[in-house]
Amino acid sequence: MGGGTINHKGTKDTKVNSGLLWGLGFTIAIAMAAIQAGIFEQDLVNPGGFPQLLQFLQASWHPEVSPEFLSLTLKATLTTLAYAACGTFLSILLGVVGGVVTSQVWWSTVLPQWTLGQPIWLLIRGLLAFPRAIHEMIWGIFLVSIWGLDPLVAIMAIAIPYGAIVAKIFSEILDETPRGPLMALLSSGVSPLIAFLYSLIPQAFANLLSYSLYRFECSVRSATVMGLVGAGGLGYEILLSLQSLRYEQLWTFFYALVLLSGVIDISSVILRRRINFRVVLILVALCCWSFWYVSPDVSKFWSPRTQRLLGEIAQASLPLDFQAVPLPQLWQLSLQTLAMSILATVSSGIGGIVLSFPAAHNFWLPGGLLNPSPKASPLAALQGWTLLVLTRCVLLFCRAIPAPIWALVVMFVMFPGILPGAIALGLHNLGVLGRLMAEINENLEKPPLEALKAQGTPGALLFLYGIFPMNLPRFLAYIFYRWEVCMRETVIVGLVGAGGLGVLLTEQLSSFDYQSVGITLICFVFLTFFVDWVSAAARATHNS
Repeated sequence: MGGGTINHKGTKDTKVNSGLLWGLGFTIAIAMAAIQAGIFEQDLVNPGGFPQLLQFLQASWHPEVSPEFLSLTLKATLTTLAYAACGTFLSILLGVVGGVVTSQVWWSTVLPQWTLGQPIWLLIRGLLAFPRAIHEMIWGIFLVSIWGLDPLVAIMAIAIPYGAIVAKIFSEILDETPRGPLMALLSSGVSPLIAFLYSLIPQAFANLLSYSLYRFECSVRSATVMGLVGAGGLGYEILLSLQSLRYEQLWTFFYALVLLSGVIDISSVILRRRINFRVVLILVALCCWSFWYVSPDVSKFWSPRTQRLLGEIAQASLPLDFQAVPLPQLWQLSLQTLAMSILATVSSGIGGIVLSFPAAHNFWLPGGLLNPSPKASPLAALQGWTLLVLTRCVLLFCRAIPAPIWALVVMFVMFPGILPGAIALGLHNLGVLGRLMAEINENLEKPPLEALKAQGTPGALLFLYGIFPMNLPRFLAYIFYRWEVCMRETVIVGLVGAGGLGVLLTEQLSSFDYQSVGITLICFVFLTFFVDWVSAAARATHNS
């Protein structure tokens, strides 16, 4: 008994010490990121930009609503929706194939006789990590140089990185699916491939479809970003209006984007709760309409011009010129990029936690955990619903507007640098994290908290000693996951002048210096892998 107690205490102390070390490490990293961003310097704000920002905000009350312009807005909205649907469809096809061949259960059950199975599995997983680490906007810029401004650019720029991401998630879903039915079929003499198809796939289908719907929500935002490289849709129209300072038109596009994102979010939630064959038919019909609406020229995949341009780019890129960019400059820009991702993640994480509680249905509405009276007056109920709706609208607006657009807006009143980039990424990811954390709050185990509330526990104590400690580990897990995403997105705010490796990449791409582009991308990929590793290690330590 005594030995068991000592081991338990030792394990607990080790976990506490590890948590303290991680906390100290991240505190130091945040402080260094703030110094790197120049928060304590004087030349951050551009006072001359405030009148322009005021005009921008005033235009939100009277957006452009002429019939001709609304027709243009509708066309751009449908184009963005079609890009997202086509890109998601292809990413799911790529992801299913990649997810199967990168799952451990595939190699251990279907192809156990392959002596090279383990090396091949590791090789495929490693190869898929590279397209996953490069943001879809970079893919878009690369594909524009080959295919021009064809809808195929936006579709494939979404499908390539998302296909690699979907493959990773699908492989994890397959590996975590119970293997009892699979083993039963194998022991009955059924061939491994048939057993795999008729046992694991049907069990995992609901989770696969649910994640596919979530990925479609993300594709809408990515399709908007594709407009910034000239691929059309809402992003392209937003960029034109912003460059020409037509703020009334800009706000019309903003409202259309928020409305589209809201409809997709709500529809996705409803469909995820009612996953069946009818849902699959609806999604297939949407994909068919999308391909018809944008009509991508698929012949460009194998056209002689594509082959020639790919050959020219490969010739211009290889061998990589490691002397093109001085190592100190790469190191400095890498530190700036890392600092940008840290500040963006911290600000969006804190903001997401704060806004997640008023955005949840089970806190301040009548009968909620933090509502002192189960039978609130009509006025109190109206106040609760108003707070809920306003918070959800703020979160929706933040995540619907892409980070590069936020960066352009922030730079109305700030000088270019990594701080406006961090603010832009923080605003965008605030909307994502706030929504995810609100769902965590709504999924709380209510009985113990309601028992404390029935005993007269004040709301402040219930929150500090019950609700917040229960949800904090899940909040931190989401924040760490989002740090990985922020790291990928730093490059796209850098492309609009917000600092970091993205600025260098923009200069290299504009001068067609592909040898230097390769070096910068390698540097960025290694930085992404580093963040992934730190994030995974922190989550593993916390969960152990």
